[in-house]
Amino acid sequence: MPAPGAPGSFPAPYPPFGGGAPGFPEAAQPGRTPLAPPAPQGPFAPQPPHIASVPQTAEAGQPGPGPQTASTPQAGQASPGPQTTPVPQAAQAAPGPQAPSAPQGAQAATGLPRTLQYRFDGPEDAPVLVIGPSLGTTWHMWDRQIPELSQHWRIFRYDLPGHGGAPAHAAASVAELGDRLLATLDGLGVQRFGYAGCSIGGAVGADLALRHPHRVASLALVASSPRFGTADEFRQRGVIVRTNGLEPMARTAPERWFTPGFAAAQPAIVEWAVQMVRTTDPGCYIAACEALAAFDIRGALGRIGVPTLVLVGAEDQVTGPAEARTLVAGIPDARLALVPGASHLAPVEQPAAVSDLLLMHFSTAWQQDTSAAIPVLPHITAPAAPSTPFVPVAEIAPAAATPDAVAPTPDDRYEQGTKVRREVLGDAHVDAVNDTADAFTEDFQELVTRYAWGEVWSRDGLDRRTRSVITLTALVTSGHLEGLAAHTRAALRNGLTPAEIKEVLLQTAVYCGIPAAGAAFAVAQKVIQEETTPPA
Repeated sequence: MPAPGAPGSFPAPYPPFGGGAPGFPEAAQPGRTPLAPPAPQGPFAPQPPHIASVPQTAEAGQPGPGPQTASTPQAGQASPGPQTTPVPQAAQAAPGPQAPSAPQGAQAATGLPRTLQYRFDGPEDAPVLVIGPSLGTTWHMWDRQIPELSQHWRIFRYDLPGHGGAPAHAAASVAELGDRLLATLDGLGVQRFGYAGCSIGGAVGADLALRHPHRVASLALVASSPRFGTADEFRQRGVIVRTNGLEPMARTAPERWFTPGFAAAQPAIVEWAVQMVRTTDPGCYIAACEALAAFDIRGALGRIGVPTLVLVGAEDQVTGPAEARTLVAGIPDARLALVPGASHLAPVEQPAAVSDLLLMHFSTAWQQDTSAAIPVLPHITAPAAPSTPFVPVAEIAPAAATPDAVAPTPDDRYEQGTKVRREVLGDAHVDAVNDTADAFTEDFQELVTRYAWGEVWSRDGLDRRTRSVITLTALVTSGHLEGLAAHTRAALRNGLTPAEIKEVLLQTAVYCGIPAAGAAFAVAQKVIQEETTPPA
């Protein structure tokens, strides 16, 4: 099988594929000789001053029906923050891959939404490597990398909210996910770490490298992108889940995640993947879709100053080689690794290739890293500058805050209006309006954007669901049905269900007349069918 590196990615030939963690539902594969990188050197070698002691917990042992009890941290150890309890192994979706070794400190976040469910693998005195999952998966998607990675690093894996039995506290943005991850690591005394993440997990890592460059020593972005598709695509995915549940996403997951040949040859893994999606909390899945819809760091890639590996499956149709090359072109110290025979979940489909690439990248990156770990200071929002800055300080310094008493200028209102208009009506609608604007209509469109969207729709007095209800009612009342289709679509994306839209139109029938409501039902019915019908 050909080597998975792109020209210039790595100087050495690549070893053959194969292997996998024991217990994972897969067919037998030929043996392989894994890459044996040198142990990490320099400030990230296993030395106590660089990584605080992690609170000890009872090992979960073999899968069982009941939870284990976390032990109390020893005196002198860092406080773990909120009380945590290990995750019951029986709660994981079945059939799922078994952990390659006894979990060390498998933990679940408590009712507080500021932390994440996590687990550790590997020696306690090793440097920490954080690994993040893809949307709809659990930390088990990385099971087949753990035997090799945990020989060199202490692997910290986490679940997204509502995934893998984690508490269903939805996160509104990628930045909020990053904040929760840092809060979890802070509670464990982990100050500086390497980070590898797949898809939305990669987005979290890139966000941390931008907002907290002193915390991230090295970065690997797997099947990731500076912008995931279009905002319209992810908001419509949220509409489909809100209307139909997660079954449509579960049913189509294998074709998004795996190559056809792999899916046909590995039915057990396909079923495991489907079960992971089915057992995810729908509200948290929708929130993650909204977070990805708003995620766009294309203009900030040049500020990522850590060594970065961009790894992508050659047949990935979700975030493929084109998105990977955009990342490599924008990040100053980035290398590309193209993995043949893999789609979106390359760590599952080509485990040996991904393991070896991560081993080589993080070993090399940590050998070259010369900056010291920076202590985490509580309640300090502005990070301390790294001792050896990777990027000019001026580029990562926070912008000066605008005083609350200063009213927004017209330009501010226009920019805000454009943002809100796109979020509510969708990029496709706004782009179509802008494309048809000319010298005669452009001033009117600017007025609408600045006043309707930058001032009224941007006010805090009502949420967007309520504003959609009012807008639908007003359009029916006034007979302006030409705008009803766009605002029915907006209402769905703002969180109204088809049943709620029906109730709004029934209410208008009483006070606005049967003919007006009848015409409105016809328009809304067509839009709802288009927006809520799952892909074939």
